[in-house]
Amino acid sequence: MSYDGNPLSGDGVAADNRRNRRVRRVFLACAAVTVATTLAIFAVLLDNAFSFFYDSRLHEALLGAAVEARVGFVEFLTGTRWAPYHAYPDYGVLPLVNGTLMITVGAAFISIPIGTATALYLSEYASPRVRGWLKPTLEVLAGVPTIVYGFFAISFITPVFVRPFFGFFGVSVDYYNAFAGIVVVGIMTIPIVASISEDAMNAVPDDLRNAAYGLGATKREVSTHVVLPASVSGIFASYILAVSRAIGETMAVTLAAGYQSRMTANPFVEIQTMTAYMVQMARSEASIGTIEYQSLFAVGLLLFLMTLAMNLLNDWMKRRYREEYR
Repeated sequence: MSYDGNPLSGDGVAADNRRNRRVRRVFLACAAVTVATTLAIFAVLLDNAFSFFYDSRLHEALLGAAVEARVGFVEFLTGTRWAPYHAYPDYGVLPLVNGTLMITVGAAFISIPIGTATALYLSEYASPRVRGWLKPTLEVLAGVPTIVYGFFAISFITPVFVRPFFGFFGVSVDYYNAFAGIVVVGIMTIPIVASISEDAMNAVPDDLRNAAYGLGATKREVSTHVVLPASVSGIFASYILAVSRAIGETMAVTLAAGYQSRMTANPFVEIQTMTAYMVQMARSEASIGTIEYQSLFAVGLLLFLMTLAMNLLNDWMKRRYREEYR
């Protein structure tokens, strides 16, 4: 019996069910692709990192003697010298982690307060006209390629702002320096904090605001004591996403902060982040299968685990502080 086109008939219901099953399979396949891609990336990183720790061979030493060695996991995580290209190389990843955290924490001190204040202004104080041009401007700022930010850092932030200002106080500033990386990554992550936080604040029901106004609260009190606490879940999510973006940023910090790995708290000297080292190694002449090449995957695996931890923390924060309105 052919389908008569009536969706209420038995054949119509069966046809709709078949279409729903096909659509569900398509969506499931799309979801499976994303999961499979993530697992494949993790598997590649883990396999090569395993070779780095357990199958590594140091090639020619200073005296020309072939020396076999293994990179210990504890040595990798606690060593304070990263020198993969030396005759007697060291693979202590702490200098790279130090550079990454210096950039990340410093950028957070810029993007979090400015982004939160911007979101609060857009949500509670800006007129529709001002919000109409300020919000798209933030979105444009988020869409600027990161390499453009890097060139902005080395052509403007360091020579025009950092060196003249701090040089006036007698501070020596390298051409490549962590402070320029902190500033440029902080600027890059402001739109993430501002946009997501503003969306969270707009999701707060107007009934809460009106109730506060009815009790005599001022605009400032409503903004800081009603809207901010009610949207804390989304605000924290924006913070964690901004920090995750800062941890994984590559081209901007590579151009601004440099390639010199070192353990330091001085933001005016050249440093190297984990992503910058991965760029350096990827464009080097290291042969596939060598310990230098495999160190790329060990650093990449550690970076993967750091960003995974931030994403898990983001999910936990959203569940822990989520506000539900009915």
